Amino acid sequence: MKNTRIALVQMNSVFGQRDQNLNKIKLFVKQAAKQQVDIICFPELSVQGYSRDKSHLYCEQIPGDSSNLISALARNHNITILAGIAEKCTAGNKPYITSLAALPDGSMEKYRKTHLGSSEKPYFTPGDRVPVFNTAKAVFGIQICWDLHFPEMSTVMSLKGAEIIFAPHASPCTAGSRKEIWLKYLTARAYDNTVYIAACNLIGGSGKDHRFSGGAMVIDPKGNVIAEDFNNQESMLVVDLDAELINKIRYQKTTSMRSIFYLQARRPELYKTLIKN
Repeated sequence: MKNTRIALVQMNSVFGQRDQNLNKIKLFVKQAAKQQVDIICFPELSVQGYSRDKSHLYCEQIPGDSSNLISALARNHNITILAGIAEKCTAGNKPYITSLAALPDGSMEKYRKTHLGSSEKPYFTPGDRVPVFNTAKAVFGIQICWDLHFPEMSTVMSLKGAEIIFAPHASPCTAGSRKEIWLKYLTARAYDNTVYIAACNLIGGSGKDHRFSGGAMVIDPKGNVIAEDFNNQESMLVVDLDAELINKIRYQKTTSMRSIFYLQARRPELYKTLIKN
């Protein structure tokens, strides 16, 4: 990993107002580019806004109009953009909850939310892949909201080489304090797997049915919170990730308990229960 500057956006994405949301994304990308950000992450379903039962009305193919626009932004500003899109599923009318990864070279990758909440299952199709993506400075993975409650996901990504895991959310106010909830498990995901965790959330209203609590947080590979923003307003949190912290643990051979990459000591033969139905 090389030193990497990231930006996390908490924004109000109004459901069904795609053009308005995309204009907001453009403004944040331009601000990030001026600050020489390498990777910018937007919340879950930030392009169309979040709705469980109506997302199929606004879902899009990738590549498509929104993804092509975001890809052009990535190329023009030399920045990697992660943006949440309701992606059309060709196998049925239930879309994927997708995070598009638009890279500066014009390529487009995507992660589809694999673990759907019980209220989402009737309306969305789950993804079935756990990819990681390469940039010039770092390898990263993406998990969307509820995915982070399943520890195996972070472990798989780390074993595949992920040094940063981005965690875009659409978590409602009714779930409770986003900061308190994230501190319960995101610190563990970072510490156990020696990864940076970078989380952001929708904020404000998205139609009459949903209000989101916002928040942005970055946790280092030792489980320490190094930056946060819970000021209850739209904002962009810019954070420099220190490559040496992760490289010392991941790639320099040492017997010091302060610099152990725990996953190297795994014993998969003991974990067979995990793969049973």
